[in-house]
Amino acid sequence: MLIGELARRTGVHTHQLRYYEAQGLLEAGRGANGYREYDESAPLRVQQIRHLLAAGLSSEDIAYLLPCAVGEAPVLVGCPELLAAMRSRLRRIEDQLESLAQSRAALAVYIDAAEREGAESYPPFDGSDRAPVPA
Repeated sequence: MLIGELARRTGVHTHQLRYYEAQGLLEAGRGANGYREYDESAPLRVQQIRHLLAAGLSSEDIAYLLPCAVGEAPVLVGCPELLAAMRSRLRRIEDQLESLAQSRAALAVYIDAAEREGAESYPPFDGSDRAPVPA
């Protein structure tokens, strides 16, 4: 099938399909006319890629995991290298969540302090309290 047909069947834009191919996630042959030609397994592969991207995995992670993918969801065969890669990614996500939680807590403290001080003690942000600049 051509790239337009694959895009229609999967709901994925052609530029994304080209990106997947460039990242080694999706394979396409070339017809005599030079057009990309995908086999019948391509829609399943695209759905697998989409699910893994939604899980927060990078295209590099996905390239590593795809050979172990079975089915659309996909189910991943639990070889030790695969599990180590997924655990590493999970740790990175947990670190990001912790950092965001700390930022959220700090911002909440600032908001609380600003609300307790009251708006009267702060100049307006629009510059309306400034004296006109002499010409």
